[in-house]
Amino acid sequence: MTDLVLCGKTAFVSGSGANIGRGIAVHLAKLGCNVIVNGSTNEDAAQETAELVTKAGTEALVVMGDVGHREHLTAMAEKALARFGAVDILVNNASRRPHKPFLEMTDDDWHGVVDPALTGAFYTCRAFLPGMVDRKWGRIINFAGMKAINGYFEGAPISAAKHAVWGLTKALSTEFAPKGITTNILSPGQIRKDTETKDDPARAAKIPVGFMGRSEDIAEMVGFLASPAARFVTGQMIAVNGGEVT
Repeated sequence: MTDLVLCGKTAFVSGSGANIGRGIAVHLAKLGCNVIVNGSTNEDAAQETAELVTKAGTEALVVMGDVGHREHLTAMAEKALARFGAVDILVNNASRRPHKPFLEMTDDDWHGVVDPALTGAFYTCRAFLPGMVDRKWGRIINFAGMKAINGYFEGAPISAAKHAVWGLTKALSTEFAPKGITTNILSPGQIRKDTETKDDPARAAKIPVGFMGRSEDIAEMVGFLASPAARFVTGQMIAVNGGEVT
C-alpha cells in the first residue's frame, strides 16, 4: 500500500457532490490527498462531500460552478491554486446524460451535454497542466462509459463528447508523458447510485460478476491511477464494469 499513499498531493474532482464523484473524493482523501470538491448546482451536496473528506483526515475546498463555462472554471482554478498552490491530480468526472431523440435536440440540448463533458475537460486540463509540467509530475483521469463508447440510444451528445474525451486522453498522454504526467480514461459499467440501497436484479443479471458496481469500485481504480504505482500506465481506456460487454 505504500505506493498508493498520496500525502501532500491535491486533487480537483469535478462533479463530486454525489455518487461516483463523491466516492472518488473520499477515497483520495483516505490516501492522504487534499481535495477540491466541485459541483455545478447543489452546494449542500458538495459541502457534504467536503465534510467526508475532512473526516478522512485531509483538507477540502468547495468550488461551485460549471466546468464547461470558461469564466466559471477560471474562477474555480484561481481559488484552488490560491488555497493549495498546486493541483497534482485532475479527475474530469462531471457530465450530464439526458435522453432525447436526435431530431428533437436544440442547440442548448447539445451544449448542455458536450460543454461540461468535453469542453470542461479541455478547460480543466489547460488550467492545471502548467503546474504539473513545472513539477514534472501529474495525473489526469478522464471518464467515458460503455454506452458512450458503443453508442448511447437517444444520447448522441454524450456519445460524441465521450468519444472526443477519449481522443483528448490519447493526445495528452502522448504530449505530456515525457514530462512526468500520465493521462488515462475510465469506462465505468453499471454503478449503483448513492440513493439505491440494493441492486436492480434485471441490471445485475446482465453483468458476468452477478452484481452492480459501487462508487468505491471506481474510486479504487482512480486511486491506483493517481498513485506512483501507475507511473507506467498512460493513454489507456480502462473498463471497470464487472465483465459486461455491450
